[in-house]
Amino acid sequence: MIRSMTAFARLETGSEQGTLSWEIRSVNHRFLEMAIRLPEELRAAEPAVRTRINARLGRGKVDCTLRYLPAVSSAAPVALDQDQLSRLLAVCAEVGDRLPLPAPLNPFEFLRWPGVVREEKLDTGPLLDAALAALDRALEDLVASREREGGAIKSLLLQRCAAMSGLVSAVRQLLPEIRTATREKLESRLAELDTPADPGRLEQELVFLLQKLDVDEEMDRLESHIEEVRQVLERTEPVGRRLDFLMQELNREANTLGSKSAAAQTTKISVELKVLIEQMREQVQNIE
Repeated sequence: MIRSMTAFARLETGSEQGTLSWEIRSVNHRFLEMAIRLPEELRAAEPAVRTRINARLGRGKVDCTLRYLPAVSSAAPVALDQDQLSRLLAVCAEVGDRLPLPAPLNPFEFLRWPGVVREEKLDTGPLLDAALAALDRALEDLVASREREGGAIKSLLLQRCAAMSGLVSAVRQLLPEIRTATREKLESRLAELDTPADPGRLEQELVFLLQKLDVDEEMDRLESHIEEVRQVLERTEPVGRRLDFLMQELNREANTLGSKSAAAQTTKISVELKVLIEQMREQVQNIE
């Protein structure tokens, strides 16, 4: 199944401990690159998140973000460490006695002091399990989205392959006519000369000229590469790099056809081939 590297998935789930929300974006990239953002409570889940993404995706730049909103009912009441607060107040009183005009104490400044407010530890085990289960579902949605777009790209590539095959067939039909026209043109120019030409030498020069203009091998390779693209599109593993290589080979043969062209028709066909190849190459850049 052909997959695109461009996709988006969002999944939100709730539990007694709060709401978990995953957002996953992926775009094209030469390799698999992950940027993972997790809340502080679930920072330890990053290795497991990377393992799951790596198991489902082959290539692409992936931005994966998890947001956690604690449930109101599960919020623990604010508790103070009385001993720590007493020690802090004593120090503040001692400092205040030494100052000529001490400023009034702000209670909120005491709450910011480390250790004054007791924080109840969150049991992250069930929350972690819920987050990873939600990630699996979000990745399923992302892969399904990539496969849907990949199917559309596959259809476009097959259409371009069919168009290229038609152009190659058109060149093959033109070749006998081009060879005949080339021979007649050479003979016509020689006939304008006052000195008669040696028939043997004429035949040698004609053979040499036709060899320089011969594009049969290029046509064979073009047909072979087009067929290879069709076969690669039916594979189940990631094929983006293979297709990118085939685009380079197709473009090379189209350029050679243009450089050897001896007629306006084949020059035009060479240009049309390169336009189709470029359209395919742009699409291939998004394939996993």
